Amino acid sequence: MDDRQAVAHVLRRATFGPTAAEIDRAAAVGLAATVEQLVAPSGTDAGARSTPVPALGADPYAGGRNLSREQKQQAQEARRDQLQTLSRWWMSRLVTAEHQLTEKLIFFWHGHWATSVQKVKSAPLMLRQLETFRRLGSGDFLTLTKAMVRDPALIFWLDGQRNTRLAPNENLARELMELFTLGIGAYTESDIKMGARALTGWTIDRATGETSLIPRRHDAGPKTILGQTAAFDADSFAELLVAQPAHAPFLARRLWLRFASIEPLPEATGQRMVAAYGPGRDVRAMIRAMLLDEAFAATGGQLVKQPVEWVVGALRQLGVTAASLAEGKRGLVQGGLTGLGQVPLRPPSVGGWPSGSAWLTTSSAQARLRLGAMLAGAASQAVLDQLTGPSKLDALASILAVDAWTDRTRQALNGVGSDPRRLLGVGLVSPEYAVM
Repeated sequence: MDDRQAVAHVLRRATFGPTAAEIDRAAAVGLAATVEQLVAPSGTDAGARSTPVPALGADPYAGGRNLSREQKQQAQEARRDQLQTLSRWWMSRLVTAEHQLTEKLIFFWHGHWATSVQKVKSAPLMLRQLETFRRLGSGDFLTLTKAMVRDPALIFWLDGQRNTRLAPNENLARELMELFTLGIGAYTESDIKMGARALTGWTIDRATGETSLIPRRHDAGPKTILGQTAAFDADSFAELLVAQPAHAPFLARRLWLRFASIEPLPEATGQRMVAAYGPGRDVRAMIRAMLLDEAFAATGGQLVKQPVEWVVGALRQLGVTAASLAEGKRGLVQGGLTGLGQVPLRPPSVGGWPSGSAWLTTSSAQARLRLGAMLAGAASQAVLDQLTGPSKLDALASILAVDAWTDRTRQALNGVGSDPRRLLGVGLVSPEYAVM
């Protein structure tokens, strides 16, 4: 792998799809500088500023019990409008942002602390969660964990508002240990029961979106969790979890799965990632160590792009902003993601989305063909102008950040003819583009 291929590999994993110009700039400064710019970007993100966070206002259905039938219908419509606004804004932000790893990490946390608006039914609460990921997601994981155990969307999603000292609900405690911090096998059923007691008493004000601890609903007594006995509450429970030996290796494996490979994390690489994470639980340092590791460089072709990665990458590389799509075509993008099985804000379960070949089904292939043709039809003229003449396949590879075409794919592309949009459409559904 030469230097250009090395930085292209990192950019494919750490962004939603690098443009040819971004790869050129990265190749000029080298791998180490590229990784540093990704994990610790400097300056203002002009692309993100061009898609400012929407002002959604309060949940229009917050006072639903006191509304008339007509008012409830109006509130439902307003809630749907808020959700559509949030969904379209987030897709636009993913496309336009210059600090791409920041956005990729937010999307990673969205799948890690998987919370679905289908149950939460509040765009403002989902936006609040995304902004928590933005503020805290690249720093001390303990700070993020403490914020998440009182995050209103997550609490509602896992029934935390029903968790009281008289009727403990174990959902949040179980997923906090199994999926968010430790992994299966690092705790017992007793730990779950005691952890649930530590998390009792939190309620949500749906009108304001704020959570608060109601002392009379909280179990303030001693609990024995993971071998330690204390009057654990939400914060001290979070501190106990991230101090466990199982925690840092668990997080390293989760990052490896989403950014590197579905193959197991090599032991030596995992040790280096854990060492970088350190006592300060530095997420940014762990990601830096992963991206610079020699084992990471050898993971090419081991990840299938998630549908959102595939769509956003195509929009970026074809010079199409989500905002520039006609209203009807923006709806087609959302519908295409539904057909591909991955809609932002709607993970299928608390376990998040699948990975690997799960995205390569017969039905998804048909949806990908249709959506690929639509995206190619929206490509900028500057992109289309590159796809003429005898070097058009090399130009296509450069546009789509593909290192090289196999003979079989090259033959298929040569059979497309001279229409640059058709060439783009076939390139977008090629194995070389779907797998990175």
